[in-house]
Amino acid sequence: MKNSFALYVPDVTLEPDPLDPAQIVSGSPEVSSKVLWEAEDGRQIRGIWQITPGVVTDVEVDEICVVIDGVATVEVEGGETFTVASGDVVVLNAGDRTTWTIHETLRKVYTTNR
Repeated sequence: MKNSFALYVPDVTLEPDPLDPAQIVSGSPEVSSKVLWEAEDGRQIRGIWQITPGVVTDVEVDEICVVIDGVATVEVEGGETFTVASGDVVVLNAGDRTTWTIHETLRKVYTTNR
């Protein structure tokens, strides 16, 4: 396990994390991210993730995240549609099929369980 630390999320440099082209519904969204910690077995990951405007689909894993910047509308197939923005916490369930409409570049801090 890494030592404890703190960082200022808006200043963290992220690395390109290309989307599967099949996930892109419209626009030219680009994803970047940085893993801050990963369990030895790969089942838990904590990091920072960012996406530029566009519309994408995803099949979620168990995740909780806090939106640091940006605005998006998330449509959960067969469930709710909600808009998230800076300061919002989001809980996603494994297997949820979602469509993300990114209105303004979205940056979030997340933890996932697989």
